[in-house]
Amino acid sequence: MHNKLLIASHNKGKVKEFQRMLNLDGVELLSLEDQGITFEAVECGKTFQENSEIKAKVYGNLSGLITLADDSGLSVDSLNGAPGVLSARYGGENLSDEDRVELLLNNMRNVPVAERQAKFIAVLTLYRPGNKNISNKLISVAGTCEGLITNSPVGTNGFGYDPVFYIPSLKKTTAQISSMEKDSISHRGKALKKMRIELQKLYNIDND
Repeated sequence: MHNKLLIASHNKGKVKEFQRMLNLDGVELLSLEDQGITFEAVECGKTFQENSEIKAKVYGNLSGLITLADDSGLSVDSLNGAPGVLSARYGGENLSDEDRVELLLNNMRNVPVAERQAKFIAVLTLYRPGNKNISNKLISVAGTCEGLITNSPVGTNGFGYDPVFYIPSLKKTTAQISSMEKDSISHRGKALKKMRIELQKLYNIDND
């Protein structure tokens, strides 16, 4: 493999997830750890788009490699879009996933079933460092997954808010479905399908 793509994450599990879903022949996906990068980008953006671009640029410029970053989270209508960009830090840095789910449900305890709409949002940004004349230095795509927030957690698969995110068409939460099912309907899965097309163009990989 001579083509390299840096995934702007310290999480090797996410790199494996991206590898599985992008499935790009001849492209080696690397984590920040693989590159010896320990620096933490400051996610100071007000939107998923802004944070995704910040991470892509910071790590792309640090490594000199084409870099793919993502920012994602949960947006609840009755909470005016919260937790939003603070999804992973909802309630504070020291809370566990279970703590955040409990906080979310407490904040929605008086919200009726008909008003519990929510969506997962993911924005992926591809950044090409180097030549300022490159017209597509920055490419962003987005994916969403619509659902409802349950009254209590259901299911043991997934992570984060998956146990309380209910998909009406499946009659299950995202913590009750398989990884394959989740890839096909999730916000990140939809965004990755779009980004795969952009990466195929970039690396001159034939569509399959």
